[in-house]
Amino acid sequence: MTLINSRNSRVPGRLLVALLLLWRLPALLWPRRRPATVRRVLVLHHLLLGDTVMLAGLLAKLRQRYPDAVIDLATPAATVPLFTGRPYDVHAHPFNPRAVATLWALLRLPRPDLAVIPAENRYSLLARALGARWVVAFEGDSPAWKNWLVDDLRPYPAEPTAWPDMAASLVDGPPPPPFRAADWPAPPCRPFDLPQASYCVLHVGASSPLRHWTPANWLAVADWLHGQGYQVAWSGGKGEEELVRQCDPEGRYPSYAGQLDLAQLWHLLAHAALLVSPDTGVAHLGKAAGAPCVTLFGPGSALIYGPGQFWADHPYRAVTIDPFPCRDGRMLFERTFVPWVRHCARPPSQCASPRCMLALTVDMVQTACRDVLAIAR
Repeated sequence: MTLINSRNSRVPGRLLVALLLLWRLPALLWPRRRPATVRRVLVLHHLLLGDTVMLAGLLAKLRQRYPDAVIDLATPAATVPLFTGRPYDVHAHPFNPRAVATLWALLRLPRPDLAVIPAENRYSLLARALGARWVVAFEGDSPAWKNWLVDDLRPYPAEPTAWPDMAASLVDGPPPPPFRAADWPAPPCRPFDLPQASYCVLHVGASSPLRHWTPANWLAVADWLHGQGYQVAWSGGKGEEELVRQCDPEGRYPSYAGQLDLAQLWHLLAHAALLVSPDTGVAHLGKAAGAPCVTLFGPGSALIYGPGQFWADHPYRAVTIDPFPCRDGRMLFERTFVPWVRHCARPPSQCASPRCMLALTVDMVQTACRDVLAIAR
């Protein structure tokens, strides 16, 4: 007999949602109408760091559309501290479908008039279980049962669109104003030592090894930035300390790899003259923190995960080769064959060498750095 580990299983949460749906069954069978007045909004997701940060476009649009509403954001616990300063006056709540305690905490919130599901429509069932009066999400999620309890299924944009603008399209009305650093107050953090002189952060880690750039290239960029008069600081997440050691075996430049939590990393980026990183969550955290950014795109799409209209005023350059022959995936958040999507989601087992990253040269990155530093001055 196999016992269920409740900490790592979705089963307890699914049972709770099923029971709540049964309790609300009469209301679910009754024809629903869009609320005339929206006093409370719930944004429900369990996305990775970068996708979560880029939901700022959606949050800005909601605040613009419903200026007096309470906006609750259910988000992974690791990202909750980033919202301590209440960007767009949003209340962030930890959410993990495997942690029943977080579901009970959401259940204790007042019933939302509107629930917005930006990615996985499976959470529309939870939204209904929480008593949401109206649910909005993108169409096309599979299997089809994920869409059954959504009231307003909206198509993906017909034209190529960045994720911050795409998420915002779930809300009616004109686009929100472009992002300003003041829109997202810095979260408080535990004290740590920042570099003393003007510095650039090189974040070398990424969620997939297919997004890693070569250590020799990273060191060449670090030496070049040092030659331009900047101090260099390495960055990486927990477990990525070895990546930094490979890039800088002699320890020429200080490293923060594995030493900072997200709030501290925010402050490191907010005071930096430049952030250079692969297309990973920290690249998008840098935009929210106001750091001028150069982002290296290999498997990912520089269009979908670029600044779009919402971050159009941010000092930023993408380093990519587009089109790239094997960047041919059409799926986005479980929606298959989106015509304009071009990115690669192959696992390392299917790609022996990330040609898309290896094709990015030191000269390309240096040129982008030079451009962004000039814009940011």
